[in-house]
Amino acid sequence: MQKLTVDEVCAELQVARSTFYDWRQKGRAPRCIRLPNGALRVRRDDLENWLTDCEDSF
Repeated sequence: MQKLTVDEVCAELQVARSTFYDWRQKGRAPRCIRLPNGALRVRRDDLENWLTDCEDSF
């Protein structure tokens, strides 16, 4: 199971780190894992599911 860093997620989504943390503060970011050292990781599956949930359903 691949785990992405915040920088990798931001690069893939083409957003600034500040945007990612703003989404996180508002509860709108992909689900994160906090490691014992305080670093965040995002499972690839969680990111893909989050992107699917963000799609417009027209």
